[in-house]
Amino acid sequence: MRVLVTGSSGHLGEALVRRLMERGREVVSLDILPGPFTTNVGSIVDRTVVDRCMSGVDAVIHTATLHKPHVATHRRQEFVDTNITGTLNLLEAAVAAGVKSFVFTSTTSTFGDALVPPADAPASWITEDVRPVPKNIYGVTKVAAEDLCQLFYRNHGLPCLVLRTSRFFPEADDNPAARDSFADENLKVNEFLYRRVDIEDVVSAHLLAVDRAPTIGFDRYIISATTPFVPEDLSALRTNAPSVAERRVPEYVAEYSRRGWRMAPSIDRVYVNAKARQELGWKPVYDFSSLIERLQQGEGPKSLLASLIGSKGYHAKPFTEGPYPVESLRSAPSQE
Repeated sequence: MRVLVTGSSGHLGEALVRRLMERGREVVSLDILPGPFTTNVGSIVDRTVVDRCMSGVDAVIHTATLHKPHVATHRRQEFVDTNITGTLNLLEAAVAAGVKSFVFTSTTSTFGDALVPPADAPASWITEDVRPVPKNIYGVTKVAAEDLCQLFYRNHGLPCLVLRTSRFFPEADDNPAARDSFADENLKVNEFLYRRVDIEDVVSAHLLAVDRAPTIGFDRYIISATTPFVPEDLSALRTNAPSVAERRVPEYVAEYSRRGWRMAPSIDRVYVNAKARQELGWKPVYDFSSLIERLQQGEGPKSLLASLIGSKGYHAKPFTEGPYPVESLRSAPSQE
């Protein structure tokens, strides 16, 4: 099988190329930036580049995107060009090339304002049935790209699966209050309860999606670590998350105490991966319980793959106000 991976110089793209090569797959890799796992440097916005890379391809894994951290540093038109036009170019070229499987990497950020309930309401139980309410240009363009995938399945029979991945970036959090309140590793382990996933599990979901797409046709899946919570926990999660976490994973308390870590006082949403596990046959390995066990054994919480790839970053320069200048620059005139 010949697989085209877009965004191959990025975090997920590199991880996918590594795993595909280990499996003996022929990989065509494309990114706007050069990298050790990128064989073609060019933009998905350039149809000539896309057509060249699509030649002889059996499957496409499309991870290339502008991300949330780019909202403050890139124009809205650039998001439209990359996330919508770039996806359209790939879909059209895939149909012309007779591609058998197309996997699109989307994001749980598409849910946007649907994620945060009113202050006096229970936490949100986020499944694929929740209607996205994008809150920025990133979310809008990812939803539009998802809809393009559905359109190309409907009108052209191109099998397309959309994977809405939760957080797997290793960089520091973009929320200054979160960075100030928790040690970075503490914060990330907390998030495995409700909105984070290890890149090793993200990769396995993508590879399963490539294999399952021809049978399924089109669908959307949330890719996040398996939560220990159940719907009956949602009210208490808003008011006393530590007590709920202790009830579901009691062994965390001693390990957190030993490390001087804290549990989040309140949790406002929970991503649910049941559909991906049932329909894709996905078996994620890394969840909150397994990470506590790793910590107890003196291991770090990251998978070997996550540690191997490390941090890629999103910008070529640092910012004095934090890793991502999303809030401070959002209203800058250059963004109009």
